[in-house]
Formats: sequence, C-alpha cells, structure tokens
Amino acid sequence: MLKRELIDTVTIQDGETLELYSHGRDFMIVLGHNELMSTRMRYSEEQLAELTLNRLEVEAPRILIGGYGMGFTLRAALARMGEGAQAVVAEISYKIIEWAQGPMVDLTGEVFSDPRLDLKICDVAALIDDANDGTCDKFDAILLDVDNGPDGMVRADNNRIYSRTGMAKARDALKPGGIVSVWSAAPDPGFRRRMKDAGLDVEEWNVRSRPNNKGAHHVIWFGRKRL
Repeated sequence: MLKRELIDTVTIQDGETLELYSHGRDFMIVLGHNELMSTRMRYSEEQLAELTLNRLEVEAPRILIGGYGMGFTLRAALARMGEGAQAVVAEISYKIIEWAQGPMVDLTGEVFSDPRLDLKICDVAALIDDANDGTCDKFDAILLDVDNGPDGMVRADNNRIYSRTGMAKARDALKPGGIVSVWSAAPDPGFRRRMKDAGLDVEEWNVRSRPNNKGAHHVIWFGRKRL
C-alpha cells in the first residue's frame, strides 16, 4: 500500500502551516486536518473556469483568480481565452508557486511563461480593493476558490471575502455584466442569500469533483453584476 509522503511545508500569514504531500503519482495540499486540494479531484476547479467563461460575452476577458492552488482553474481558463485576454492570479504564498515549479512541474507545464498571466503574491481581497479605488482596471470576472467554502471553513480571515460586504466589493470590482463565481465543497443557502443581498443575480450549479459524473458533489455560484 502506498503511503502519503510529506514533501514540504510553509507557514502562511496567520501562522498556520500548509503541507505538500505526495501519494504515488498524486499530490495534495493540506492545512491542519483539511485537505485543501488534490490532483485526484480537479474537475470542479476546472469547471469554475469553464462555466464562468461560458457565461461571459467578452472576446478577450480580463479575469481575476484567487488563488493559484494547483493551477487547475488557471490552466482551464487560459485554454479557453484568446490572445489579448488577461488572467490575474492572486496567491498568498510564493511557496505554492515554488511547489508548482518544483515537485509538480509536470502538472504545471509552461503556464508561468504565458504572456496572458499576471501573477501577484497577495490576498485576492487587495486586488479587489485596487479595482475599486482605481489602482487597476476592473474585471470581467472574479473567480474565488480561496477556502473549502464561503464560510472561511479553513481560514477565518476568508470570512471577509465571502461576507455580504465582501461580495459587494467584488461586485463593484466588476465591469457591468461581469460575473463573480465562487467554488465550494458543500451547499450554503446563507451564502446564496448574501450574494443576492449584495445586488448580484445568482445562479447555482452542482458539479462533481471528477469527470464522468464521479467523485464528491461540489457547488459553484455565479453572481452577475447588473448592467
């Protein structure tokens, strides 16, 4: 039987520790007792990009992804977006990028040399604030997957992003008709109400973690900013 092997660790902003493990050919990133992501369960993260871009009527969109993780959402987005598009990615720890370029390089490929990528080592909330105060341009879409769900299940600091105020800030950082999409490991009726209370037109989709209708059930919410 294959054993899970610890490859590396990093301490993040609030003093908690992220751990990178391998299990045969698979990798997983763990915080405490919570498995944040795994190469075995990638489909719903890819769908976060696919389904969001399906809803945009923009030829070369400017999108914001928070955070990088294992890059499934980013790579799916870049595969769909044409020349002139831009994917801004906010990742809180550069160590995550080092893992992508080191132990997981076969998975990562050449994504970091893509001219459409603008990688930022920061909290995604800071880039949302920048779009609102005019420091940077607004976005056609904001894709959020910075926790296991919209209640800061893993990191309490994430609650501010998923609060009604946080959703209102995300709405204001969008261009008219833009979309904020949110990935979650489980349903959350209260979060759907917060999105609506923030003035977004909300759509909820259930997706599986693996292709061919297999794996765990995950949820993606799409909130469109009114024209």
